[in-house]
Amino acid sequence: MSKLALSDEILLSVEKPARYIGNEVNMVKKDPDNVDIRAVFAFPDVYEIGMSHLGMQILCHMFNVRDDVYCERVFSPWPDLHQILKEKDIPLFALESQDPVKDFDWLLMTLQYEMCYPNILQILDLSQIPLNSADRTEHDPIVIGGGPCACNPEPIAEFFDLFYIGEGETVYDRLLDLYKKHKNSGSYRREDFLREASHIEGIYVPALYRIQYHEDHTIASFEPKEPDVPSGVVRQVVEDLSDVVYPDKPVIPYLQIVQDRVTLEIQRGCIRGCRFCQAGMIYRPLRERSLEYLEEKAYAMLENTGYDEISLSSLSSSDYTHIEELIHDLIGRLQEDHVNISLPSLRIDNFSLDVMQKVQDVKKSSLTFAPEAGSQRLRDVINKGLSDWEILSGAKQAFLGGWNKVKLYFMLGLPTETEEDMRSIAQLAEDIAECYDEIPKENRMGKCQITVSTSFFVPKPFTPFQWCPICDKKAFLDRAHIVNEAIKSQPKHKRIRYNWHHADITMIEGILARGDRRLSEVLIRVYEKGGIFPAWTEYYDDALWSEAFAECGIDMDFYTTRERTKNEIFPWDFIDSGVTKEFLWNEWERAQRGETTPNCRMQCSGCGANRFKGGVCYEDSH
Repeated sequence: MSKLALSDEILLSVEKPARYIGNEVNMVKKDPDNVDIRAVFAFPDVYEIGMSHLGMQILCHMFNVRDDVYCERVFSPWPDLHQILKEKDIPLFALESQDPVKDFDWLLMTLQYEMCYPNILQILDLSQIPLNSADRTEHDPIVIGGGPCACNPEPIAEFFDLFYIGEGETVYDRLLDLYKKHKNSGSYRREDFLREASHIEGIYVPALYRIQYHEDHTIASFEPKEPDVPSGVVRQVVEDLSDVVYPDKPVIPYLQIVQDRVTLEIQRGCIRGCRFCQAGMIYRPLRERSLEYLEEKAYAMLENTGYDEISLSSLSSSDYTHIEELIHDLIGRLQEDHVNISLPSLRIDNFSLDVMQKVQDVKKSSLTFAPEAGSQRLRDVINKGLSDWEILSGAKQAFLGGWNKVKLYFMLGLPTETEEDMRSIAQLAEDIAECYDEIPKENRMGKCQITVSTSFFVPKPFTPFQWCPICDKKAFLDRAHIVNEAIKSQPKHKRIRYNWHHADITMIEGILARGDRRLSEVLIRVYEKGGIFPAWTEYYDDALWSEAFAECGIDMDFYTTRERTKNEIFPWDFIDSGVTKEFLWNEWERAQRGETTPNCRMQCSGCGANRFKGGVCYEDSH
């Protein structure tokens, strides 16, 4: 690399300077002067988190496959460098070229978690780009948002010129071609580009829409400002995941990142229909990658990176049709190289002992399962589709397979939850511990260790629970204390470790998840008060958020503890996600009655996702 944006003096004064120097192995290098469009992909969190994100790798690779585009990367500077950049008036820069972000054509941001929203403003501010879209000129980059949180873009709508709604492999080429046409026309006006872009499927331009409110602060109307602007946006979905680009030479960081391994996405979507799960709804229908595609990519990525672990990623890995064959083939080829295969998102009811034993032959690790609720009644409410027998049987299979460490994930504050449901978490952990005692001593691998973790439930858009209220802070903590007390009272409590999430952060997440455009001013106040990295507990300041809401005159309870009515207009209702609002309401009613809905392979529930004409919806037609 011929230059660095930061001096040696600055790099030596900050924590982990490798976050900012680029030039990693497999980094894409192009001549910026020989491309038509310069894009920079931003992840509004620290480098180690962002570099672990598969979606960013996929889109950067997809952009860079084009000869006329150079896509670089940028991440949120840690607070130490943030302060230096402000004090010395150094603009935020991209890793590859070290050029200022403000000099690029596009600034794209992936929106993975609501608590990263203040870091969106950090990236804009440090890049010396106006925070509000309305204040930008032809000389500023087009700021684009995407990712799962874009399914309700309204709390941050003022900060973005446009949003890409859905999966990135579909219409980005059309958007790039349109921008290239406008840029090379000799009379570029961002307003003209944005208006024409709004006619591409999946593209949402917030400035072209008007929102009006009732006196009770609910939405009265959401409509285009002009007749030629589309009335809504349809989420984009890839029909064939084995016919799209996938990075076979991932960038290898100089420092350890959170997911320091090869990540292979084996499928997208989920058949299960858990009512709390936003990803399970917005990524419908389930679509699998072919076995041949996955094996080709797996071997190429391992060869091009030198990693010794590969993660088979999906929302429910054990639902992949060819999972046993895939693991068998990978182990057969990779075992001599001592490559570990990890299987996140396993369902304890559909878990093959044979598969477990094969994976264990390479390297042991703790197993993670997510029953989500301790009692059968509450699991039926959330449509988890797991019985006590299946959970305990699956745990016993795991112990027979040689595992002795199990992580269990639950949620507190779910709709209709009772104290008995809370105490059932402790009882289930105790029952699993007892399963270990049933394993012959000669087959046990040390002491049994069970880690119970509870998060606090947050209702999300495009789920059946989008209508329900969220607990307040005290109610959340009271629930955690009940579980803690119940676990300590179990006979085998020494085998069980318990931890829970922070209630304060959960409340803010809940507000932002279902918020509207009026929250943009709150986010600006939070950022101006120094509230960056609120997803990190050491930097979260609850008083700061409370002050910001108070100063803006916004009632936090309006977005949290209030139950929504059937006909209320939600901020995200203009998006057609495929899953209909009628289906979600019917599922909300079934939840309150404790009725379950079969998974998609058992029976079609008529959610509406079959309009995308692919995946599990059409498996039987081939």
